[in-house]
This record gives sequence, C-alpha cells and structure tokens, in this order.
Amino acid sequence: MRHALLPLIAVLAAPAAVAAPDPEVLLFDDAEERARRVNEGELVLLASPPERPVHHHMTRLEITREGLASGWVTLQQCHEGLDRVPDAQIVYQPGKLRRLELVAHRNIEAAWVEGDSVQLRNVGADAAVCIAAEARALHAVGEGRYELRNGPFMRRFLDGYFPMHVTLEVLLPEGVSLTGTSPEPQPGFTLRPSGRWWLVDAWFEGRLSTVLRLKDDS
Repeated sequence: MRHALLPLIAVLAAPAAVAAPDPEVLLFDDAEERARRVNEGELVLLASPPERPVHHHMTRLEITREGLASGWVTLQQCHEGLDRVPDAQIVYQPGKLRRLELVAHRNIEAAWVEGDSVQLRNVGADAAVCIAAEARALHAVGEGRYELRNGPFMRRFLDGYFPMHVTLEVLLPEGVSLTGTSPEPQPGFTLRPSGRWWLVDAWFEGRLSTVLRLKDDS
C-alpha cells in the first residue's frame, strides 16, 4: 500500500538547505528497493546531474574588509525546484544569521519570516523563494588566513537524503586570494574563477559541507 507523507524543508545551518523530495520518488511498492535507493547521509558527489530535476540551492556571498574582522558576510539566497507540499519551512541555526528578509517568492500561496525561519504555505509547481541576510560564515584561523564555511547542505526526507544541486558564488575583497577548498575540485564539485568572484557548483546526495580557504595577501 502506498502512503502519502508530509515533507518538510529545513535549513539547519546557514546557508545549508534540507528539502523533502516529491513523494512520488519515495513511494516504492518494494520496501527493499526503497531501502536500497535511500542515501542515509553519506556524501556522494554526482559526476552527472540526475535525470529528474532536483532542488537547486543558490547562494551569493560578498566578503568585505569589515567582514574579515567581524566574520559576517552579505548573503543572497534562492531555492528553486521546491517540492510541491502543503507546508514547508526553511530554518536557520540561531546566531548564524541576522537581518533575515524575504525578497521574493513564486508559485507559493504564502511566505513569511518567523524568527530564524521562512515559512511556506501551499508550495506549487516550479516554485521558488529568495531571501537576503547577513551570515556568520567567515572564521579567522591565524596569520592572515580565513575559512569560509558553509553547510551542511542536504535534501532530506525522514531518514533519507536525496539528490541536490548547490551553487555558491563568492566575492573576495581586493588583496584576498583563494588557496584551497574542501572538498577538493573533482567530478560533481567544480570550482571556477571570474575576476574576484569564485563559483562552486556541486551535485550530490547526502550531506555536503564546504570550506573555502582564504589568504589576505595585503
């Protein structure tokens, strides 16, 4: 027998994302087949995008000289390809985000900021939501070196994790260079420079945490 399940979207640590997949992906008649296909959290980078469209989480971070001292960076974030659900929420870890603002939403009956969360009601097809905020994601590690930490990103339903697409765009201040990343660039996790901008593009299942290692050369 097939059972309809109520999904949930939640962001556990800015700007990570957790989203429930379309129930049709989950509702297998064969319980063994369902168990075999469900990722339990182990990170698996996908060399090729899934055939089925998945939740795309896009974040743009701008680091300033002031941010190097304070750890706070400007954040713009959009979620596209949200699952069609009656109710959902994007929840941020307290203390990791401030000045949270709902910028826009599409094909969602109602969306509003509530504390450290964005609440969504009646998410339709081709839905999207965008927010703006400041995120405490930059950490000094000594001798003019910093780490920009993001995640964990995940798309979760109950105890299973499903494919997700994450794009990070990071603007560095003048005199600051990128010295390395975790994970390292590989199929499923690519890194591209464009002037002072760096673009990270990841396709994966499970939980993804990223670190960009920075050095102040000035």
